[in-house]
Amino acid sequence: MENQMILEKLNRLERLIVDSTKEIFNVEDLINYTGFTRSHIYKLVHKNVIPYSKPNGKFLFFLKSEIDEWLLQNKSQSVSQIQQHALDYSFKNRKK
Repeated sequence: MENQMILEKLNRLERLIVDSTKEIFNVEDLINYTGFTRSHIYKLVHKNVIPYSKPNGKFLFFLKSEIDEWLLQNKSQSVSQIQQHALDYSFKNRKK
């Protein structure tokens, strides 16, 4: 049982290493890369929320750089970042 767990973890690490060198993902690669479920990925594709290509009308492909950009969109700022922006703004716009 313990050997099986070790083998599963090694397989997952191997997939992550291989996936990190890829520039183009298929659905299975995207599942491993993002941790999203297959059904969630297909819902995102169906709603045209996630960037994808379907060159032959059948298989889905995802460009890693576009996925990274998409994953990082709508970034939230921390309280300290908001406070710093407020300070910068008030110093910049104060009356002389």
